[in-house]
Amino acid sequence: MIGVLVNPVAGVGGTAGLSGSDGVDIQRLAEARGGRSRAHERMAQALRVVARKVPSARLVTVAGRMGEDAVREAALSPRVVFSPTYPTRACDTVAAVRAFIDEGVDLVLFAGGDGTARDVALSLPDGAAGLGVPSGVKMYSGVFGVSPQAAGATAAAWEGGHVPTAVRDVLDVDEETLRQKVVAPTVYSVMRVPVIAGRTQARKGSVPTGERDAVAAAAQGAFARVSAERTTAIGPGSTMRELARLIGYDKGPLGVDIVRDGVPLVRDASEADLLEVATGSPLSIVVSVIGGHGFVIGRGNQQISHRVLDAIPPTNLIVVASEQKLLDLQGRPLLIDSGDAATDDRLSGVVTVITGVRTTSRYRLRSATKGGARVA
Repeated sequence: MIGVLVNPVAGVGGTAGLSGSDGVDIQRLAEARGGRSRAHERMAQALRVVARKVPSARLVTVAGRMGEDAVREAALSPRVVFSPTYPTRACDTVAAVRAFIDEGVDLVLFAGGDGTARDVALSLPDGAAGLGVPSGVKMYSGVFGVSPQAAGATAAAWEGGHVPTAVRDVLDVDEETLRQKVVAPTVYSVMRVPVIAGRTQARKGSVPTGERDAVAAAAQGAFARVSAERTTAIGPGSTMRELARLIGYDKGPLGVDIVRDGVPLVRDASEADLLEVATGSPLSIVVSVIGGHGFVIGRGNQQISHRVLDAIPPTNLIVVASEQKLLDLQGRPLLIDSGDAATDDRLSGVVTVITGVRTTSRYRLRSATKGGARVA
């Protein structure tokens, strides 16, 4: 039996450019900046796959926006076993999971990010499993499907039985520390996760000390490319922070900055900021590959939405990674999860990745909604 849980504020800070969604004040600020959570929408996408593959799936859920609404939108019939208070808090997630377990649930399918994964893991007993529908901002943990559709397909297979599981780390970072420009992911717990090749996201990898020179070289290669561009959006990550240093300013580890003629124009830009610039003048967007799971769009940079990507030529999306980071993927493709399948398909294919001062690699970029490559 599957328990369906939605964090109704998960990811609200992503498109708003706030590097996270924890805390009522941040959530209000995100909404004021045009941010909205897509957790309900992405859970519904996952559940439509379940409905198509297993129409008789046994589901229990939480009343209202915390799960029931998404289940009914997917044309499935849930049994509601918990009613939260609104606005919801972490204790509601914990209580909901415990109610699921009391009903005999053996898989909790949750929509959220690393913070939600922490709360779910806190309540899961030995033998029960969890699987995230990626809906947060950071999602460093290896407990998520690579896309809502992949999570839904895995959940459907779980209902049919015989899905292998693995114990995965649940990572999170303190968002206030992040805003102070310090990234220190911590393993808070572990979670048993159903793992199917091509559908389950790996955990984010760290940059080994010996890779610092390679990161710097990749950033120098990117600098040589973007120095000729008038307006550039610079994504999150250590490689992009080094690129900003070469341009001449100090960038935070997360967030997307817009630079014009070598000067920061907008720090921690929102989706609306990026759209305003992209529709008014040529814009290039530079992103780095996330180590471990290979995402270039859709993890930690949701403000670079499909609407923003549709406003620029595909050649203006510049991908940067050290050669070792590509080798560590062991042939798995780079992934894009912009929130729109048509945009992901348009940008998929073999892309040029800047890997050093004068070096590039040609590498596959694939929509996260597509199957095929081994991503587990």
